[in-house]
Amino acid sequence: MPVQFDVDSTVAGIVQRTEDVVRDVVLPLELRHRGSAHDAPDELRRELQDAARAAQVFSPHVSAEFGGLGLDMRDRAPVFEAAGYSLFGPLALNCAAPDEGNMHLLEQVATSQQKERYLRPLAAGETRSCFAMTEPAPGAGSDPSSLATTARPTSAGWLINGRKWFITGANNAGFAIVMARTSGEPGSRGGATMFLVDAGTPGFNRVRDIETLDESMFAGHAELVFDDVEVSSDAVLGKVDKGFEYAQVRLGPARTTHCMRWLGTARRAADIAAERAATRHAFGGRLGDLGMVQQLLADNEIDIEASRALILKTCWDLDTGAPAGRITSITKTFVAEAVNRVVDRALQVCGALGISGDAPLSRLYREVRPFRIYDGPSETHRWSIARRVVRDAQRRLEGPR
Repeated sequence: MPVQFDVDSTVAGIVQRTEDVVRDVVLPLELRHRGSAHDAPDELRRELQDAARAAQVFSPHVSAEFGGLGLDMRDRAPVFEAAGYSLFGPLALNCAAPDEGNMHLLEQVATSQQKERYLRPLAAGETRSCFAMTEPAPGAGSDPSSLATTARPTSAGWLINGRKWFITGANNAGFAIVMARTSGEPGSRGGATMFLVDAGTPGFNRVRDIETLDESMFAGHAELVFDDVEVSSDAVLGKVDKGFEYAQVRLGPARTTHCMRWLGTARRAADIAAERAATRHAFGGRLGDLGMVQQLLADNEIDIEASRALILKTCWDLDTGAPAGRITSITKTFVAEAVNRVVDRALQVCGALGISGDAPLSRLYREVRPFRIYDGPSETHRWSIARRVVRDAQRRLEGPR
């Protein structure tokens, strides 16, 4: 089946409405709040989401059964990119991390009762969530098999103990999806289970908010402690000891949607640089007539178009059920680094204006740098890609058995 890049008129309309609401409502609110969402009031989130509802672009990734628009991965790509043009755009559309990835996971894995209790209010913007997997060293980070948080069975269900770190959106989240070890030891490739844990459950504590380079993730990043947190057997998401497998259900699409959103940020930075080059006069002419500036602008367009093509290829594989581990790693690595290059070039074109508070580029620069670490550092993905290359080469050399 050939890959198709075009979108139908329905999706094109959603993209246009998203661009309109981002331009008319979201960008002004972002600029008013100086791009920071770590400590933004929940009233801001609700105001943004009301605007997206009015524009009929709310929860584009969720199935119609749960109040969304039911877009597949390929159709999400231009919508999420349009939303990502503003740092607050994904929040407005209810497709920001970690909620967007959690909604996808719940739709795929949760029971019907769990979907009603957790997915439906999350898809409606009535609550928020977090995904609690990452731990302080030597626990799970880039290597999830280092998982140290434990859950042991009791007569009433499960008892969870452990510490989580850098958990996005945990502040005032309604619930957490918690990864805990139910068998094996840290370093074992299996033995993890996902649990749905309500905020306010005794022993579930947010001990601090972590100061970070980025500021656009709503409610920031927190450190959590689970101290004899007791949950019922109904809190298990999916099957016991299958948590690492379910993590792949979430992480592949979530890495790709991260790329979509940050590509919108890169597009914004490139537009700012292009407009500056077209209007700023220096050295007897327009800045955009200088060859070195033209190269920066051209390289931005190359990185943006290459990123968009990789995203669409990955979406196609995910939508059609093709093996997607390799292509998601390639796409995440390339797009994360390409977005950084685009924003860096845009800042260079704008010079002193770029690093000042008079333009948003310095804020965008701070936001995109962590993307090379989030959802797996570039080095981890390169290791994964190379390992597949060597394995496939070895199989070719050995020949058919």
